[in-house]
Amino acid sequence: MLKNFFLTIGFIALLYWLLAYQILPRFWRDLEPDPRFNSEPKITHTKEGIPGDPINVVLAGTQEELVQAMHKAGWFPANALTFKTAAKIVKSALFKKPYPKAPVSNLYFFGRKEDLTFEQPAAENIKKRHHVRFWQSDTRWKETKPVWLGAATFDTSYGFSRYTGQILHHIDADIDAERGKLFSDLENANEILLRYQASGIGPTLSGRNGEGDRYYTDGMIDVGILR
Repeated sequence: MLKNFFLTIGFIALLYWLLAYQILPRFWRDLEPDPRFNSEPKITHTKEGIPGDPINVVLAGTQEELVQAMHKAGWFPANALTFKTAAKIVKSALFKKPYPKAPVSNLYFFGRKEDLTFEQPAAENIKKRHHVRFWQSDTRWKETKPVWLGAATFDTSYGFSRYTGQILHHIDADIDAERGKLFSDLENANEILLRYQASGIGPTLSGRNGEGDRYYTDGMIDVGILR
C-alpha cells in the first residue's frame, strides 16, 4: 500500500515536470506567432521566447561603479541558481529564513541572459523582494561610461506561471513604482550624478510579462548617470 502511494506521488511529480518544464515551454517556442516580439528592443523575453518584463531603468557607469552604487543603496547581488541555492530557497520559503541573495529566474535581452542582478528583501523570507536585472549594452554615455539596461519589478508572492505552470514569483502590477523606488535608493545613497527620462515601451495599461502577470506603466525609462 505504502509502495503504491510513493509510486503515485513520483508519477505525479514526473508528469508535472514534463508538462511545466518540457512540453509547455516547447509549445511556446513553436507557436510564437508575432515576429515583432523578436525585434522589439525594449522588452525582455523568457528562455521560451515569451515577452517578459519591460526595460524601465538605465544606468551609465562601469561595472565596479554599478556594483558599488547598488551596494550603498542597500541592494544585494543575486546568487546563481544551483542545486545548493535552490535548496536555500526552499528553506527560506518554508521556515521564513532570510535569504537576501536568493537567485532569480533568467530573462533574455540582446540575445543573452542578464549580466547582473540585484535584489532587496521586503519580507522575512523570499516571498517579497525588490529586484532588477541588468544587461550591458554596446553603447557608451559620452563615449566613456558603459550603459546598462535594466528591468526592475517587485515580487509579491509565490505561484505558478500562467503560461507554463512553472513555480515562480508573481510581480506587482505597478512597475513604475519599482522603477522609482530603485532610483530613490540610489539618490539617497548619493550615487546619481544626473537623472532624466527617455521613451520606453510607451503607455501600457494591461501588459503581461513572461509569467502572465499583469503590469501597467507610463512607458518611460528612468536614466541615471552614476558618480
